[in-house]
Amino acid sequence: MQPAILANWHNWVNIRMEYKRADRVGDLILKELAELLLRKVKDPRLADITLTDVKVSPDLRHARVFYSLLGDDARKAEVVVGLQSATGFLKRELSKRLHLRRTPDIEFCLDSSLEYGSHIDRLLTELEGSDGE
Repeated sequence: MQPAILANWHNWVNIRMEYKRADRVGDLILKELAELLLRKVKDPRLADITLTDVKVSPDLRHARVFYSLLGDDARKAEVVVGLQSATGFLKRELSKRLHLRRTPDIEFCLDSSLEYGSHIDRLLTELEGSDGE
C-alpha cells in the first residue's frame, strides 16, 4: 500500500472509533438516566415517560435524549417542564456515575415514533373493519 492510502485508512479508523465510543457512552447515559428517573426522581410529571434513545456528539460534549409518552398536549407540556427542572440534578448524578472527564450537556427531545405507530395501527384497524363490510 502507498503511504497516502495508509494515512487515510488510519484517519478513517480513528473517526470510526470515536463514533463507537459516542455510541457506548450514549448507551451508558440511557441506562443511568432510566435508573435515575425510576428510582431517584420523585417528580410525578415524569412518572410514565419512556426513554427511547440517546445520541451523543463525537466530542462527547452534548447528549440528545429522546423520550416518548402517550397523552395530550397538556400532558406533554407538563413533562417538558418537569424534564427542564430535573436536568441539573440528572447531569450532576450522571457525572458521579459515569466518571467522564466532562459530563455531556443533556437535551431532551420528544420522540413521537410510538405515537405515530399507534396512529398507523388505528388506521389499519379501521381499514380492516371497512373491508369486512
